[in-house]
Amino acid sequence: MKYTLGALALAATALGQGRPTNTSICDYYTTALLMNNTAANQYTLLTLLVNTAVIGNYTKPNVGVTVPGILAAGTYNGNAVNLLPYFDGGLASTNNGGSSGVAQNFLDDGGAVPLTMNMPANGTSSNQYFLLTHLYQYFGVLLGCSTVGTSPAFPSYMGEASQYSVHKYMALDENEVGYFITQVGLAAASFGVATDDITIVAKALTSTFDYKCSPPVTVIPAQGPQLQAICIADTCPLSPNATCASYAPVMQPLVANATLAMGEGVNSTTSATTGMMSPTITPSSGAAKFVGSFVAIAAAVVAFAL
Repeated sequence: MKYTLGALALAATALGQGRPTNTSICDYYTTALLMNNTAANQYTLLTLLVNTAVIGNYTKPNVGVTVPGILAAGTYNGNAVNLLPYFDGGLASTNNGGSSGVAQNFLDDGGAVPLTMNMPANGTSSNQYFLLTHLYQYFGVLLGCSTVGTSPAFPSYMGEASQYSVHKYMALDENEVGYFITQVGLAAASFGVATDDITIVAKALTSTFDYKCSPPVTVIPAQGPQLQAICIADTCPLSPNATCASYAPVMQPLVANATLAMGEGVNSTTSATTGMMSPTITPSSGAAKFVGSFVAIAAAVVAFAL
C-alpha cells in the first residue's frame, strides 16, 4: 500500500503544531501520518520507518529527504561503512548460542522486494521475517508505542533481551553503529518527523547502544536490565560507568563467503580475538561527535522538509 500526498499534507499540519510532551513519538506520528492511533496503524508506522531505514526511500508520503538505507554502502564521519555482509551471510557474525559467530542470511525471503510492499518478508518462517518483525516490535517499544503487546495487531517483542549478546560476534565500531542509527534518523526525517524528536531518538539510541562496556539497562520492561552495548570495538567511546568485566573478549567476524563479505571481516588464518574490552581507551568525545553530527543532519533535512 502506498500512502498519498494527502496524508502528507495532514502530517505537515499536525507536525507544525508540535508534539505534546505527554504523547509518545509513536502515538503522535501515527495520528499525524495515518489519522487513527490504532495498534494496526502503529505497526504500519513502524513498518514504514524500519523498512525505509533498511532499504532506503520507497514510500509516499516522504518529504524529499534521501535515505540511502542500512544495506547500502556509505560513509560515516569520512569512514567507509558496509553493513550488508552482516545481513546476507557474508560474515560469520550471527550469535546462535555458540562460542563463535555463524553465517546466516537475513535476506532469505524476498530481500528488498517485500519491504517495498510494506511487508517484512514473503513468508512468515524465514530469517528475514524473524529479523524485520523483531525490529518493528523493538523500535515500537523504543518509540513509546502505546499498543505494543495489547493487541494481536502489534505483538510484544519476544526476541533476545541483550542486544550485546545479539551483536557480540560482529565487533562493530562507532562508524558502523553511527551509520546504522543515522539511517533510522533519516528515515524518520523523510516522513517529516520534527528535529527535536529525531534528537531525542538519536540520544536514546546512542546512550543505549553506542558506549562500550556500558552497564545493564532496561529497554524492554518485561526483560529487565541487560547488557545492550552494540559498539564494542576498541575505538568505541567508553561508558562513563564502564563494566568491562561483564563483556567477553571482542571477536572479529570470520569471512564466510569472500564474495559476499566484500573485504569485511577476517579470514580463518588471522586471529579473530582482539582481547578484553579495555577501560583505558576513553574517546568519550566520539559519542558526543556522533550525537552532534546526527543532530546537525537531522536539523538540516527537517528544515529542508518543512
